[in-house]
Amino acid sequence: MAKGVRMSDIAQRLGVSTVTVSKALSDQKGVSEEMRERIKTLAEEMGYKAPVSARQETKKSYNIGVIMGEIYVEKYVTFYWEFYQKIITCASQENCFVILEMLDNVREKELEEPKFVQENKIDGLIILGSVSSEYLRMLKKKCRMPVVYMDFYDRQLQGDCVISNSFYGAYSMTNYLFKMGHEKIGFVGTVPSTESIMDRYLGYRKSLMEHGVEERQDWILRDREENSVYCFDTIALPEELPTAFVCNSDLTAGRMVRSLREAGYRVPEDVSLVGYDDWLHPGLCDVPITTYSVDMNKMAQTGIHILLRRIAGDDSRCNMRIVEGELVVRESVRKLNK
Repeated sequence: MAKGVRMSDIAQRLGVSTVTVSKALSDQKGVSEEMRERIKTLAEEMGYKAPVSARQETKKSYNIGVIMGEIYVEKYVTFYWEFYQKIITCASQENCFVILEMLDNVREKELEEPKFVQENKIDGLIILGSVSSEYLRMLKKKCRMPVVYMDFYDRQLQGDCVISNSFYGAYSMTNYLFKMGHEKIGFVGTVPSTESIMDRYLGYRKSLMEHGVEERQDWILRDREENSVYCFDTIALPEELPTAFVCNSDLTAGRMVRSLREAGYRVPEDVSLVGYDDWLHPGLCDVPITTYSVDMNKMAQTGIHILLRRIAGDDSRCNMRIVEGELVVRESVRKLNK
């Protein structure tokens, strides 16, 4: 790790003032969120360490509450459980403690206020994974502390949120299929179910339009009931199959592998698949899925930094932070010869 790195060194690399660097590293007002993230990322890359006295003065300890629906962790270790571990790690690096409260379906429907909010035990709140708009409105009314939505957003409420790039991710995955020679491409996901699935569907549609390909409604497959997180065990297939499908998640892609095999088709020899998120529980699918990997660590860091700034008094306009992922090529796509 580099030694002797000064704030002025960071400022020179980015073309900003030392004062700007100081404000960003101490989470003070007066620096845009984008620049703050750039400064902190570069400082970490360069090995910058604040003087002990400065760290003691600026780094306070806070209690951060996390609400997560029980539906996300009922059956086995899930994407959101791993996401929660990333939040704990990032919070501990900021000298903060995390308290988890699970939200079951009954408490959500009855709009029951979280216990750590009722008892005033936390300084800020992260909601991990989508919950109902009614519950979010209740929290906004009763919760007198900063709140960050993680991995979802709500069109009806203005709030800070951190999401992965669902639109571009699905767009890039569809483009990859075209690059591999596929032109008959379907989509798997119940589109009205969540904002994320809707965004991924729109990214898929954009790629089709740019390639001059008409969408076929019989190739838009449902993977769950509307407003549900549970995937069908078996996904109903159309009479005529496309050569490839864009699946809204790796879990859905795994279900598609099973459904296709039950119907006598092989992946990728007969039908190719791509997923989204790069998370699949071991043993659920034996075909390595080509996917768009979500940067959970970066999302967790971003969410924690936003929340700490809000706790410190930043009252600037709430905004949406979109964290980029990357294409991960595996074995679920076959190149077609033209």
